[in-house]
Amino acid sequence: MDELTRTVLVTGSSRGLGAEIARQFGAQGDQVIVNYFQHSDAANSVVQTIGADHALALQADVRDRAQVDAMVAACKQRFGTIDVLVNNALVGFKFDPTVQKQFAELTWDDYQGQLTGTLQGAFNVTQSVLPLMQAQHAGRVINIGTNLFQNPVVAYHEYTTAKAALLGFSRNLAVELGADGITVNMVSGGLLETTDASAVTTPEVFAMIAANTPMGKVTTPKDVAGMVTFLGSAQAGGITGQNITVDGGLTMN
Repeated sequence: MDELTRTVLVTGSSRGLGAEIARQFGAQGDQVIVNYFQHSDAANSVVQTIGADHALALQADVRDRAQVDAMVAACKQRFGTIDVLVNNALVGFKFDPTVQKQFAELTWDDYQGQLTGTLQGAFNVTQSVLPLMQAQHAGRVINIGTNLFQNPVVAYHEYTTAKAALLGFSRNLAVELGADGITVNMVSGGLLETTDASAVTTPEVFAMIAANTPMGKVTTPKDVAGMVTFLGSAQAGGITGQNITVDGGLTMN
């Protein structure tokens, strides 16, 4: 990959962590596709921040393969290829400990909703992008995980289980795609302060996290995005199959 002409697709990047990732790639001079599901105004705001000459907002529900394929085709038409894929989209979940169901109250549909959004979404986008990366014998796939499957400070059963499955997905891909010059990694933050999904997290939960974190603070989207952009760089070419946790030391591998 030419560091000066990379094209980066970030799913779910109109707001929150995804928007910060898109902005950081854009600040490096990368061409960025800002994928969104519903919030077109927010996506276009991210594009304007990056610069409309090297950013593009594209709508697609990552759960819908036809929409994903159309998005990837539009990416190829505008920028020629995709060098870095960040599977970040989060569908229909809020980190609200006051309404989170206990296990006995959950249904399989609750799990299925998160598995579809997280795992099927990453499956659809990765499989659609893969021929472009294989054709150039180079690429980076970066999946967004969570430290909650190492330290579930709140038992967000369905969300955490889906993200744990995403780690297995990532490592199997890393084994298979290494020969194609493609790396696959996961970056796991904790409950980030603050995104749309964590805006309903209670102050007590954030205080508990900060009190038990060696760095004494809650992780921010900027912290996590910095690791994502590093893994998308040439300097990270020897890293694959890893889950890198960015949470101020709350969990240690």
